[in-house]
Amino acid sequence: MTQLLISVTDVNEAQIALTHGADLIDLKDPHQGALGALPVNTIQDVVNFVIINRAGPEQYTSATIGDLPMQADLIAKQVLTIANTKVDFVKIGFFQSEDYQSCLDALKPITQHGVKLIAVLFAELAYPEHLIDDIKAAGFYGLMLDTAQKNGGTFMDYYTHEQMTLFAARVKGHEMAFGLAGSLNIQHIEKVSVYNPTYIGFRGGVSESNQRKLSLDATKIKAIRTML
Repeated sequence: MTQLLISVTDVNEAQIALTHGADLIDLKDPHQGALGALPVNTIQDVVNFVIINRAGPEQYTSATIGDLPMQADLIAKQVLTIANTKVDFVKIGFFQSEDYQSCLDALKPITQHGVKLIAVLFAELAYPEHLIDDIKAAGFYGLMLDTAQKNGGTFMDYYTHEQMTLFAARVKGHEMAFGLAGSLNIQHIEKVSVYNPTYIGFRGGVSESNQRKLSLDATKIKAIRTML
């Protein structure tokens, strides 16, 4: 069954998400960009809260490292800082770059020590054909397709059905977790579900007035949980 990811900003929102059926509590600051990072102490507070209050072993946490340039030392340092909170998954945005491999080389020793990394690709960007293979070779746990511009557009505005089917098959062919997100709401679930993602992520679509910078709306989370 496809899992439900809800992005939260603090313990109060984590409680709302847990209570209403989120499988993955994702820590992200929507005021700081596509993958804005929360303060480490906030991440730690939420991770501790989820560990104590989750309903079962199938509820997890993830956290983003922020909208960082693809600089190997910078990214590796921030990944280790976030991983030290004991969050289950660390998410890394693959922003525009001429050189992804140096970052992957710096991250491979981290994955070999058991840190579970999720690569976030953006629908608006063009990537090298072999990047998914390279991400797998670096030991990443999963890959997520998101949007960089939070303007209401979704990955479906950039990928045809045939392209998405191929993309999903490549990720799952590597036995990586596969996530889909980016301005999604309840009306998108039927279309998104055909790609059989491991999880679907929401922020704006479960927030007041569908605005990702506003507070979570418990009624919307419950409705999406019911559909999934």
